[in-house]
Amino acid sequence: MIRFVLAAVLAIGVLPAKAEIAIQEVTSPNGIKAWLVEERSIPFVALNVWFQGGGTLDLPGKRGATNLMVGLLEEGTGDMNAQDFARKAEALAAEFDYNAYDDVVAISAQFLTENRDEAVALLRKSIVEPRFDEVSVERVRGQVLSIIQSDQKDPDHIASQTFDALAFGDHPYATSIDGSIESVSALTREDVVTAHRNALALDNVFVSAVGDISAEELGALLDTLLDGLPEQAAGLPPHAGYQLEGGQTVVEFATPQSVAIFGHEGITRDDPDFFAAYVLNQILGGSGFESRLMNEVREKRGLTYGVSSFLVAKDHGELYLGQVASANDRIGDAIDVIRSEWQRMAEEGPTQDELERTKTYLTGAYPLRFDGNGTIANILVGMQMDDLPIDYVATRNAKVEAVTMEDIKRVAKRILRPEELHFVIVGQPEG
Repeated sequence: MIRFVLAAVLAIGVLPAKAEIAIQEVTSPNGIKAWLVEERSIPFVALNVWFQGGGTLDLPGKRGATNLMVGLLEEGTGDMNAQDFARKAEALAAEFDYNAYDDVVAISAQFLTENRDEAVALLRKSIVEPRFDEVSVERVRGQVLSIIQSDQKDPDHIASQTFDALAFGDHPYATSIDGSIESVSALTREDVVTAHRNALALDNVFVSAVGDISAEELGALLDTLLDGLPEQAAGLPPHAGYQLEGGQTVVEFATPQSVAIFGHEGITRDDPDFFAAYVLNQILGGSGFESRLMNEVREKRGLTYGVSSFLVAKDHGELYLGQVASANDRIGDAIDVIRSEWQRMAEEGPTQDELERTKTYLTGAYPLRFDGNGTIANILVGMQMDDLPIDYVATRNAKVEAVTMEDIKRVAKRILRPEELHFVIVGQPEG
């Protein structure tokens, strides 16, 4: 019955779809900082707790330890095994989610106000006091190994991993956060405990909350939730120097369709030209059917079902990437068109009509992102990790509107490097 109540709350418990939201900065009595959007109309709270570092904190020879550790957080705590923990969360109508990425361990929770104290106590035990019992370690290890084996047969994953390996050398970004068959098989429980101590600490935590909770209540909640974590996480790795030159790499794979990841070095999130680059990319290869690449590669020539490009600004390295798939006998033509459009945009920039349509789309679509408490909490914690100001939500669209044609053309010449484009093609491409 409680689970039904939470489902009903989640269905209606969202803030209006608008970007005008009041964000408060909260500091707990113990000094933990968080961003809060207080919304009292629905008795429900969404909470995000992110720890910076993620998979980059894996120790040498221990690749995959952070990912394995995060997969074990919901596998039991104290005298509760995995089944007991799941049943307890179900009884409280609390939903917890644990994920590991290259630069962050992301933990989120959603719970009803009436069960807040019990839900937070249970969440705390999973974060601060996980069991990491051998039975669970072996079970989750088996799940990870199964994912790795499956990825070895996935052309998209092969292309992405090959590009990363060529681009980042011996940096953690060069390998999958899941680890390899060899590295994950060799991990011990002690390695998992070490990964937990290195990744989850008070000095690398970012928090956001949205819903039925005050600043004072949130401060007290955070001191309770994170009590017992170490003060300092492991040191972050150095910047990942980009090592890939222009050209192409073919990975033979028996499939009627080749897939390709392509790109070159990108731009940092705090670069003054980031917004111009963001608008530029939307025109060149952003989502939807209006981009240059979609028009030239798909609509005019029918070489693919989809092609896109995107900026990737990681904490320690930046990429400007794209992806495309086409029949083995047509992938070469698709690549030629992509190279040509990359060059044309670098030299000429977009048309005025393309710029205006794109700015209208980006500013109109932005408020639609704020469609639920959980989504908003996710946006707020991401803003903190990107070191964006607390008023960014209110000023973002103005930054998009301020991008001029002069800005776009200047930045296109700066960041688009057609001669440095490298294509990693997985399949049996002809020609």
